[in-house]
Amino acid sequence: MNLTGIINVNKPADWTSHDCVAVMRRVLGIKKVGHTGTLDPMATGVLPICVGSATRIMEYLDLDFKTYRCEMQLGLTSDTLDIWGEITGRADASAVTEEQIRKAFEPFCGNISQIPPKYSAIKVDGKKLYQYARAGESVEIKPREVFIRDLSVEKIDLAEKKILWQVTCSKGTYIRSICRDVGENLGCGAVMSGLVRTASGAFSLEDAVDMERLRNMDQEEARALLLPPDFPLIHFGKVLLDQEQAAYFCNGGHISPRDVTIGREPAYKEKQPHIQLRPEYRQAYNLYRKDGAQETFLGVAFYSSKYKKLVADKVFFRG
Repeated sequence: MNLTGIINVNKPADWTSHDCVAVMRRVLGIKKVGHTGTLDPMATGVLPICVGSATRIMEYLDLDFKTYRCEMQLGLTSDTLDIWGEITGRADASAVTEEQIRKAFEPFCGNISQIPPKYSAIKVDGKKLYQYARAGESVEIKPREVFIRDLSVEKIDLAEKKILWQVTCSKGTYIRSICRDVGENLGCGAVMSGLVRTASGAFSLEDAVDMERLRNMDQEEARALLLPPDFPLIHFGKVLLDQEQAAYFCNGGHISPRDVTIGREPAYKEKQPHIQLRPEYRQAYNLYRKDGAQETFLGVAFYSSKYKKLVADKVFFRG
């Protein structure tokens, strides 16, 4: 059996993203498993896990927005920018007002420049930042451009000095860094004290499967939860092929858009994307073989201005 697909997992606290991958390998009986984006060990929520050839779609998900609900604690700073690190400073936050808090969040909208935490997996000269930090070595951390689509403050508890807020942002955004920067804007410091990822692209927390439930399933039960590999490819266009065209495409043939049915154009074919991305993604299409009412996902093709045709980037199904 060619096992392939994606399971939307609800990652529990105290688990690393790799812990979840290891469990899925054991439960599904397959080694080729990978997640689409790391969650910090103390964070919970949506963690899509790709299985088999579906791992090949992970590079296509750069355009996906992610939504988080975050709790932050005022008056503290730490080396990891969260409550679980070593506390490096304490300050009196008793004079901070609700109006000041809301104003401190205002700069965090649209395209912003952000300095990642020193305890993160970003690589500098081939080495991860957290490896430098653990070794007590200093390294320059360059700011990165990220995009904040929406940010809202949901609850302010002035007595406990806690703030609950939600953000929808581009890949690569560090929520801990926003907590740090808001704390600096307020002049009292702040750390992240809780984090839930409620959505990642097409995946939502409401549809996520609890990890404890998954680890106790047999292979058949777990495999029944697999979503098709094209499920998250919502930003790409859609092309329908007949059986002859499908066979030609799967064997390396180039497809003329004039000869097929275009079901949907790519989301960013005309519209400017919110982040920098490969130009090919603006003219990327999911290709399907149509048999009556049934559609079978074949792969992803990019439109080539040189050939004026759709050229396969990755083929997932060969019949």
